[in-house]
Amino acid sequence: MQEYRRKNHSVSLVNYHLVWMPKRRKKILVGDVEKRLREIIWEVCQEKDWKVIALEIMSDHVHLFVNVSPETAPHQVANAIKGRSSRFLRKEFPHLLKLPSLWTSSYFASTAGNVSSETIRKYIEEQRHHDTT
Repeated sequence: MQEYRRKNHSVSLVNYHLVWMPKRRKKILVGDVEKRLREIIWEVCQEKDWKVIALEIMSDHVHLFVNVSPETAPHQVANAIKGRSSRFLRKEFPHLLKLPSLWTSSYFASTAGNVSSETIRKYIEEQRHHDTT
């Protein structure tokens, strides 16, 4: 069960599932590169107060399930991690300089919380029935 983020005037639970891949979908996220990428992702998330729920680094793509504040958009998460990891990994692993850039400019994002969309839809529909009683 996820913990809600509490601030003076809000309570939130914002979870993003993000997926991104290296340029040309090259299978370069292996060995020491994979290990270092994992460290960089954890560092960025810790600095930004984003909580990693799950992280899986495949040879040719990354899955990140992360909890963020409601002020944080998915592109901010993807850009922060992709930007720092590209700089650091290309500096530390010269063979990555063969690619024109480390990451593609695209990414996949979806949202998730503790309940499904169907549960929320039913809850909202039921509010009218509760209001008339």
